[in-house]
Amino acid sequence: MPSRLLALTAVGAVAALVASPVQAAEPVTAILETPALWSEDDADADDPAIWVNEADPADSLVITTAKEAGLYVYDLQGNELQHIDPRPAPGEDDAPGRYNNIDLIENFKLDGERVDLAVASDRGMDNLGIFKIEDGQLVDVTDENAGTIFTDSQEEINGEHTAYGLTTWQSRSGAYALVSRNSETEVALLKLVAENDKVSWQKIRTLELPASFELPNGDDWTTCDDPGQYAQVEGMAVDEATGTAYLGQELVGIWKVSADLKGEPELVDTAVEFGVPGVYNPDTDECEYGPDPGYGGDVLHTDIEGLTIYSTGHGTGYLLASSQGDNTYAVYNLRGSNNYLGSFSISDGAVDSTQHSDGADVVNVPLPGYPGGLLVVQDGDNTPEGTDESSTNFKYLAWQAVAENLDLRTNCTRR
Repeated sequence: MPSRLLALTAVGAVAALVASPVQAAEPVTAILETPALWSEDDADADDPAIWVNEADPADSLVITTAKEAGLYVYDLQGNELQHIDPRPAPGEDDAPGRYNNIDLIENFKLDGERVDLAVASDRGMDNLGIFKIEDGQLVDVTDENAGTIFTDSQEEINGEHTAYGLTTWQSRSGAYALVSRNSETEVALLKLVAENDKVSWQKIRTLELPASFELPNGDDWTTCDDPGQYAQVEGMAVDEATGTAYLGQELVGIWKVSADLKGEPELVDTAVEFGVPGVYNPDTDECEYGPDPGYGGDVLHTDIEGLTIYSTGHGTGYLLASSQGDNTYAVYNLRGSNNYLGSFSISDGAVDSTQHSDGADVVNVPLPGYPGGLLVVQDGDNTPEGTDESSTNFKYLAWQAVAENLDLRTNCTRR
């Protein structure tokens, strides 16, 4: 595997990719939201995927993960249509299934027919949950003999260095998933394979991003975390037009690399906190930080979370990234050096504002109520009317509102 040390002799050059002056985030409001999910029910909203029903766009679905509460499926009005429980724990001392991230595969050949799939990473089992979308419902088609992704035993699975973030992509050679590993810098490329009426996977290769960086002053810097935990990736997206994957290393920045994980990854932008020295204090279970040396970017505040792409056709469009630390979403140009174009936040409106947003998904397809496309984001601090208790859920936004505020394009064609 590659070394955990990467010399960044041009960290300043990375920051220079943020060509436009950083301005205050433009406020937008959500149109509606899904019902609140409560931690007391082991429900924690995480990541959405928007499935477009080409035959009847009004019947499109928003398929979401809720970690140890499984999967929730909503309609375009935010109403719950289906709930799928997580897989049960294999043993008394083992964790149950924990669906973390989800994405879609279209027109997959399975058992003699073409189907659309929802593919979820299962952190509790270190594998995938794969579901056929049939008559507006999810039907489990996971091959139970597919095996694990990163671990070799239940004992290793219980150590929780398991499947974490996920994105999917397709090419002429097949359907693929990129899956990151919890508490590690590793990302795996899996090819999805039909096994009669079930779907399995083959691990093609892995990429290990750096966990240690040489700063311009010659110091080695690592992100501060619990001992044995490294700078993991969660949010990921693939631009299929160019075969480029974008990987959000939560405490570091956004990388781009070939979606087949060949070649050297390149930093698009770094977190503001990049290079800030920190020491883990076991007594407080927290990191204690020193002064900021100023090597980080100007836009993204850790954690860097959900990534999604709004395509405007022919390899053009926008990369969106959730900047959890300041409750904003950064927008980058897909072309060239991925210049920063601006940021937006989701403010109080018809529904409450959004904080600590994790996963996000956007489509450029006209849908009822969303003529320029639909953006769905997770709200990590939802505050339902009539209660002071915090919960989580998902907010629906019109892409057109984001585009108008940031002077971006809309392009309503199929992704």
